[in-house]
Amino acid sequence: MKNPMSLEGLNVVVTGAAQGIGEAVARLVVELGGRAILIDRQADKLEALAAALGADAADAHAGSVADARWVQETVERVVARRGAIHGLVNNAGIVRAAMIDKMSADTWQQVIDVNLSGVFWCLQAVGRHMIARFDAGDRSPASIVNVSSDAGRRGSIGQINYGAAKSGVLGLTMSAAREWAARGVRVNSVCFGVVETPMTETIRSGKFRDRYMSLVPMGRFSTPDEVSQPVCFLLSQAASYVTGQHLSVNGGYHIGI
Repeated sequence: MKNPMSLEGLNVVVTGAAQGIGEAVARLVVELGGRAILIDRQADKLEALAAALGADAADAHAGSVADARWVQETVERVVARRGAIHGLVNNAGIVRAAMIDKMSADTWQQVIDVNLSGVFWCLQAVGRHMIARFDAGDRSPASIVNVSSDAGRRGSIGQINYGAAKSGVLGLTMSAAREWAARGVRVNSVCFGVVETPMTETIRSGKFRDRYMSLVPMGRFSTPDEVSQPVCFLLSQAASYVTGQHLSVNGGYHIGI
């Protein structure tokens, strides 16, 4: 039986690919037979990952997802070189913490620009290509996975910008899923709890660790390798009839319908 999660021959764009969850997803994409199109601002780390994965298995594109023109031009370059984009993992994100009454306009905007607008620019650019491909008669897979967070469902103390952006990602997911389902494009989101990455180092240490851990029924945080697997499930044909959904990958941190 063929592996239902195979990504053989598929080109998958992964944003925020230089480390953490993005790197783990990129590595798994390649292990499953796909080609990873790596996007991140950290050029050195990105090039090192591309070299480790191999020239036939990965391409590196250094730049910011918050730059709409750069995103569109990069998608066009990828399509020109590789022929098609079959998957997108909208993973790039940043954290800029401050309490609500002390948050500056710049701190608010930085997170919105990357975590919400950046998701939209990538979804729009890749989605344009996918629906054009469908309209031209190409029925090859087309799947977009947006990385949200439990912060977008429960709120997050000291991170109203992050919580607002991640909640917005859920809305982007549902709207795009409704608009594009009839044209062969599936759009889903994953909502992570606390994953052991550089971005969560603060809440995984000191006085915050025990408080967060007490809210996770499974009693542990997750690893990037562990959460990359549900992402690749949604990219694959194993999820061929799944769209517009929010998959919680959080050890039970958020449980609800």
